[in-house]
Amino acid sequence: MTTPPYRLDRAGLAQDVRIDTFRAGGHGGQNLHKTESAVRLTHLPSGTVVVASDTRSQVQNREIAFERLRERLRRLNHRPKPRKATRVSRAQREKRLQSKKVRGQVKRSRGNFRGDMD
Repeated sequence: MTTPPYRLDRAGLAQDVRIDTFRAGGHGGQNLHKTESAVRLTHLPSGTVVVASDTRSQVQNREIAFERLRERLRRLNHRPKPRKATRVSRAQREKRLQSKKVRGQVKRSRGNFRGDMD
């Protein structure tokens, strides 16, 4: 397996893919069950497998499968930007502590009254 980024253009994908056809199951009648219209694409560099058996046409299923594969590879190619560690400024730290103090005072002012528990 190679590491991303993987090629997303159709010509590049066609070279990196093994195409298998098989009989689709489900609704569609006799034409669907006696022809090998379902398509399975295996992207060899990444090991990603997609299947399309949406229509009765093998050509349409192949196009659908290539779109699904392209979308999966696009997600695999995505690399988030590395986060940079930053320091919280002194003003922000003091502001946060002040808001915590205010919140604590509000909570303390609620208090428990001895008459509430009866």
